[in-house]
Amino acid sequence: MSSEYDIAETLDVKGQSCPMPIVKTKQAIDDLSAGEVLEVVSTDSGSMSDLQGWADGTDGVDLLEQVEDDDLYTHYVEKTD
Repeated sequence: MSSEYDIAETLDVKGQSCPMPIVKTKQAIDDLSAGEVLEVVSTDSGSMSDLQGWADGTDGVDLLEQVEDDDLYTHYVEKTD
């Protein structure tokens, strides 16, 4: 699947459930520079609401898009500062 975003890093959290996708997303975002996009690939359906809630409550990140494709959930998170 191609993305319209310039992906700086892809984080594979397939097979992991809450809270690990959030924990690992935060760790990966901390390593990026402002303006870079992290692609998070998960098999946890709960990651859709979990990542949305985390992004809404976290300064310096913007959840650009979430894509559900069968049992795969892909999230695009931009570090904004």
